[in-house]
Amino acid sequence: MNALARPLASLGRATLGALGGVGYAAMLLVEALYFTVAGWRIGQPVRVAAVARQMREIGVDALPIVALLAFTVGLMLGIQFIASLSEFGAQSQVVVAVAKSVTREFGTLITAILVAGRSGSALAARVGSMCVSQEVDALAVIGIDPVRYLVAPALLAMLLMLPVLTIFANTVAIFGAALYSAPALNVTPLAYLLQTTALLAPGDVWQGLSKSVVFALLITLIGVSTGFSVTGGAEGVGRATTRAVVLAICWIIVVDMVFSFFLNR
Repeated sequence: MNALARPLASLGRATLGALGGVGYAAMLLVEALYFTVAGWRIGQPVRVAAVARQMREIGVDALPIVALLAFTVGLMLGIQFIASLSEFGAQSQVVVAVAKSVTREFGTLITAILVAGRSGSALAARVGSMCVSQEVDALAVIGIDPVRYLVAPALLAMLLMLPVLTIFANTVAIFGAALYSAPALNVTPLAYLLQTTALLAPGDVWQGLSKSVVFALLITLIGVSTGFSVTGGAEGVGRATTRAVVLAICWIIVVDMVFSFFLNR
């Protein structure tokens, strides 16, 4: 019986821990939204300057790497679709295939994974190091709510900047695909881009943007909740940072699969 009970007990503890983590993240979300909407009434407003600083760190500073990866993905899709569709004599469908793949799937997915690795880890490290050095407790002692100070600005900035980065990534990726595909299709890059805009429907763009909002919530909540749970000094901060990135990327891929299943039926 002990040999059977031990794995079941471990599974039960892991399940309870996961449910506890989800509940804690949900509590952080509710508190962050409360301080955003009504914090000024209780003397705990979310500072615009703090949100702007987070927007710069999350969005503006990430533009070069997002552009590089999106351009590479666009080139890759152009190469793959030209090679694959030419086997069936359907090269004319490359434009719409690339456009819908980028706007519905690859643009928002690549951007979210990049931001999770870049900003999600930074959030976990920042909050975790403050917990280890007892700065979070000091904030509470002097009357500053840690959720208002650390979570709400990051959440607002992520919700604003991830959709913007997604649109930017979509544009760069389609441009990259145009540079490779246009000569193969015997059209100019400008004609390729004009055809792309004619074939894209608003729903294609909104599908990617709706995903980016959910991904923004996941990245922020996983980062800060992992940071607040740090124990064990500097080594614990390192473990929490790694865990935040892994969890965020896993959840992004799972949620993206769920979105794709229900939105493309």
